[in-house]
Amino acid sequence: MTVRLERFRWWHVDEVLPIEADLFGAEQWSAAMFWNELANGHFYLVAVDDGEVLGYAGLAVAPPDEAWVQNVAVRRDAQRRGIGRLLVEALLAEAARLGARSTLLEVAADNAPAQKLYATYGFEPIGVRRGYYQPSNTDALVMQRSAGCER
Repeated sequence: MTVRLERFRWWHVDEVLPIEADLFGAEQWSAAMFWNELANGHFYLVAVDDGEVLGYAGLAVAPPDEAWVQNVAVRRDAQRRGIGRLLVEALLAEAARLGARSTLLEVAADNAPAQKLYATYGFEPIGVRRGYYQPSNTDALVMQRSAGCER
């Protein structure tokens, strides 16, 4: 497997929608939401192997010095191969390049594997957004990583 990261472009939207639907069900992002992220110039990547999109991730910068991980998703049959780590590392590198002093994200309170991954990169829980994910009414754990934090 030779996974490479590429900029997420408009033509990738149709390729990520089935992954989004499989992983997030009723809470999946729509094509319009991805289009909006790209139109607003947010930093998005796709992980590709042999022309197939295996995962994607996005980062939005909130001036002057904050960045938010918008999403990280890896196709179910490609999980546990380090693709999520590659994507997270690329987002953190971009946040550092842009001078973000703090990187934040929201993760489902019941998604222990994702929380564990983020913790390995220095993210720490700082709060809970009750009923954040709809329609399941699942809480979101807000996690933060300060600049200069090493694994």
